[in-house]
Amino acid sequence: MKGNEGVIKKLNELLAEELTAINQYMVHSEMCENWKYEKLHKAIEKRAFKEMKHAEQLIERILFLDGRPIVSKLDAIKIGEEVEAQIKNDLKLEEGADKMYNEAIKLAAEAGDNATRDLLTEILKDEEGHIDELEGHLSQIQQMGLQNFLSAQVGEE
Repeated sequence: MKGNEGVIKKLNELLAEELTAINQYMVHSEMCENWKYEKLHKAIEKRAFKEMKHAEQLIERILFLDGRPIVSKLDAIKIGEEVEAQIKNDLKLEEGADKMYNEAIKLAAEAGDNATRDLLTEILKDEEGHIDELEGHLSQIQQMGLQNFLSAQVGEE
C-alpha cells in the first residue's frame, strides 16, 4: 500500500530516534553492569529491548507503506560518565521522542492514516512510561541522595 511520503519520512525520523536510544541504553546498561549496579543494568537493558521492539514496529510500518526504512542514520548518542548523567541524558532523549511521537501522530491523522496514528499512539504510551521511570530515578536521587540510590541498585532485581 502506497503511504503518504510525509508520514514515511516522519516514521524514518522516529526510527533514527529509536535506533539512537537502543545504542545509548545498551552502553549505559553495560556501564552499570560493569559498576555492579545490577538492578539499574537490568532496568536499562529492558528499556533498550522495548526500544528495539519499537524500531521493529516502525520498520514493519514503513515497509507496509512501500517506504524504505533508513537504518543507517542515528542522532547524537549522549553517554553519561556517571549514573546521574546517564539518567538525565536518557530523560532528554525520551522527552525528545515524546515530542516527535506527538507530532507524528498529528501528521498521520491529518494524512488520514489511522493505522499509523494508532501504532504511534501505542508506542507513545511506552515512551511516556520511560519518562515516568527516569523522572522517578531522579526524584529518588534528590530525596535519598546519590549514594543511597546507588546502593539500592546493587544486587539482583
